[in-house]
Amino acid sequence: MPRLFTALEIPRDAALSLSLLRGGLPGARWIDVENYHLTLRFIGDVEGHVADEIANALDRVHRPSFPLTLSGVGAFGQKKPHAVWAGVSASPDLSALQAEIERICQRLGIPADPRKFMPHVTLARLRNSSPLDVAQYLSARGNFSTLPFRVSRFVLMSSRHSVGGGPYIVEEAWPLSGADSRASSRVASASDASRIMR
Repeated sequence: MPRLFTALEIPRDAALSLSLLRGGLPGARWIDVENYHLTLRFIGDVEGHVADEIANALDRVHRPSFPLTLSGVGAFGQKKPHAVWAGVSASPDLSALQAEIERICQRLGIPADPRKFMPHVTLARLRNSSPLDVAQYLSARGNFSTLPFRVSRFVLMSSRHSVGGGPYIVEEAWPLSGADSRASSRVASASDASRIMR
């Protein structure tokens, strides 16, 4: 059973900027560039009919496209760091989209995520990285920022159980209004998704 989550894709130019943050941290297992994404709501392992209910409910989300800027870097796990990430500049549109998806999931009986939504793009998973090495890595890259990019759709992604997550597959996509309809047409199959992701 694949794990499901809603997410935003990271466009090529921003992904290229993120890829320049790779390296210089002992014990880091870097995420493949094509697997960069911003998780909106982790759903988890669900039965097929529940996945269909979620997809049908997400059809009702109608929000405008919006600009987003990746900015800053950080780590999860102070004493025992387990991941480094790139952050996101404050975005009311992003928060509103995430909150609507959260309400939809809770209405469908999916338990609330106990963690507060903190938008980020995971750059690497860490194994036995020292807090000092992580602090030095972060301080050297603290002024990281991408040019703003337009979020034109959100997606339902799946991942198989594997080391470090991925490969991620776009199961369905929903355009945000004002976005180019060709770039954000709804994706029905994984083969279409992989074509769009390239």
